[in-house]
This record gives sequence, C-alpha cells and structure tokens, in this order.
Amino acid sequence: MQTAMTRSAPISGDAEHAAVPRIVVLVCVALCIMNVLSLVGSAITGQWILDLQGLGIPTDFTNVYAAGRLVLDGYPATAYDWDAHKLVQETVLGRTFADFFGWHYPPPFLFVAASLAKFPYSVAFAGWAAITFSFYIVTIRALTNHRIGWLLACAFPVVMFNALMGQNGCLTAALIGGTLYLMPKRPWLAGVCLGLLTYKPQYGLIFPLVLIAAGQWKTFASAALTGASVAALSWWAFGNVTWIEFFHWLPRASAAFLSDGAATFGKMQSTLSLVRFLGGGDTLARSLQWGVSGMVALAVVILWRSRVSYEIKAAALATGALLATPYLYLYDMMVLAIPVALILRMGITDGFLDYELPALGVVTVLLMVFPYVVMPTGLAAALIVAALIARRAYLQWGDDRDPVLRP
Repeated sequence: MQTAMTRSAPISGDAEHAAVPRIVVLVCVALCIMNVLSLVGSAITGQWILDLQGLGIPTDFTNVYAAGRLVLDGYPATAYDWDAHKLVQETVLGRTFADFFGWHYPPPFLFVAASLAKFPYSVAFAGWAAITFSFYIVTIRALTNHRIGWLLACAFPVVMFNALMGQNGCLTAALIGGTLYLMPKRPWLAGVCLGLLTYKPQYGLIFPLVLIAAGQWKTFASAALTGASVAALSWWAFGNVTWIEFFHWLPRASAAFLSDGAATFGKMQSTLSLVRFLGGGDTLARSLQWGVSGMVALAVVILWRSRVSYEIKAAALATGALLATPYLYLYDMMVLAIPVALILRMGITDGFLDYELPALGVVTVLLMVFPYVVMPTGLAAALIVAALIARRAYLQWGDDRDPVLRP
C-alpha cells in the first residue's frame, strides 16, 4: 500500500508534528483565525446573541431557552405547543419576530433546556456554546491522536455556524466521536455516550444495526440502558403528558420540515432535501432517501464485519450516520469532523493517498460556501469524505488489522 501513497513535506520542529504536511497546518491556522474573527466581529456588530439595542437575536438557541423557561414555570408539555412556545420565545428576546423555531426534541433534552434557563439568556447562550465546544475539541484531539487535532477542531468551518446559532452540533459530534473512540477499550462508557445521543433520534437508524452486526453487545446493552434510563427519568420529572405531546406533535414536525419545507430545503443536507431542492416531489424524495439509507447501512455493516482498520470503520460509521438520515442541517455536519480527523490520523501515520488532501480542501470549501449559496453543499462534502473512506477500505480489504485505535 505504501506505493499508492504520496507524502507531503512535513513541517520542521517538534517530532510529534514532524509527519504533518505543512499545508494542513497552514490551512488549519488560517481557518482558526477566520472563525475567531467572524465570531468576534459578529458580537461587536450586534449579530451574535444580542443586537446593538441589547435585544436578543432570534436563533435556534431561542427555542431551547424558551423550553427551559416553560419547564421552570411548571409547564414542560407546553414546549411542544408551537404557538405557545413562540410567545415564550418573544418574551425571552423582548421582541416579536417573523421566524419560528419549533421544539421537537424528545423530553430528556428538557433537562438541558431547564438547566440553561436558570441563567440569564446571554450567559446561557455563551456558556452552552463554550461547554459543548469543549467536549467536542477534546474528542477530536483524541481521535486524531496528534496535536493537530486541537487546530483541526477549531478550524472546522461548521464550528462558527454552531456558535452563532447556539446549536448542538458540537455536542452531537462529541457523543458520536466519544462512542467511537471508547468502544474498543471502554465499551460500557461508549454505550453511555450513544445512549445520551437519543436526544437526536434520527441517528438511531444505523448505529444499532452496526453494533449487532459487529457483536458489540456491551456497547449495545449500555446504550439501551442509558437511553431507557433518561427516558424514564424524564417521564418521572416532566410527566407522561410531555411524552404524549411529543408523539402528538412529531407528525406535524415531520410534515413541516420533510414535506412542506418549512425551513426551506436548501438549508437541509440530506438526499431527501437535495431532491426537493431540485424540484422533485415528496414521494420521489422519500423513496430515494430510504434507498440511500438502506445502501449506506448495508455498506457500513459489511465494512464493520471486515478486517479493515478500526479507524476506517469508525470514520465510515460517522459518515454513514449523516448520509442515512433525511433530517439533517448544516450544524449537524459537525459530525463530519470525526471522519476528517480519522483520515488525518491515518495519513499522518501511514502517509496520505493521492488526492486525499486536495479532496479534504474541497470538503472545506463546500462547508464554507453554504451561507452564500444555501443549498445542500454539506451533502456533497459528506459524499466526498465517504469516497475517501471507501478508497482506503478498498486498499486494506483482506488485510489483518488491529481492531482498536492505535496509541
């Protein structure tokens, strides 16, 4: 396999960085600077958290904080009443606004919302962004197994979008990355991470299949126990009415976002959204999405039953989780930092394959241009990463590999 690889010139200095191509470091540094300047600039110009008049800016975080306020006021089930929830959002921000940020998370996520609502809005917003980013950056550093992981995590383009919107992409990436990092050596703890991921049920399409096919029974059992425990705890804390309301409003949420395009299909990053964005009908979009989901699930299961390296298996599962779900927004593309980190890990260890770094450059550009084109560029980025993983898997197929992440 070495003959199929081309190695870029390493940077000089510390031995730990010696195998990192100079271009990777330079690009990561440049993207980090851009992210920091964008966030600081947004805050100074009244485009982050508060506007120049000191009023809250309507963002995705608004619905989380408003749901928390409803919990603290003793009306947790009302979070699923979109009209009532909108009124609370306007009260929180001190203004009316045309947009609407619907609450359709399972009841266990109300624990997070209520915890945040105990603080002033600005503090809760900034604190949520900082804490979830901390979990995420540690996870990416661990997966990369190299100091470049710190830079990569900060440089990933979607980080800025999550911070500006107060979204949960960093938490999702941390839980999925933590699951994959811990599974070989700490399967029970990996299951805890996966069980907590039930706040994003759309990722439950592919993980159970892979765990069963790969015989990861400890992780499977731990995830099931954790998921059931947080569900039961939320039932006890918020009452059965909250769960009834969640399931009652779920079809409306599905229709609004997957059929009616309430948030515009250009903002979504799935196969379904691409078909609808291009003018296809709902039936065609759903059929193609489930066809892709099935093929992705089958491919990942086959890969996990093979003897390719664990890095490839983990990268494939993280990417497959994105491709398999019809409900996917740009902030969820934070999960794509996981396979990118693992590709860098393999490249630093074994050498980068031809076109691998340029392809990752294209992925970066596709994620960066989304605000300017508002179309499923994230889906294209995920497909490129999937192709890179497939190429490495093909080269390793049949080889005997270490079943765990190498130290």
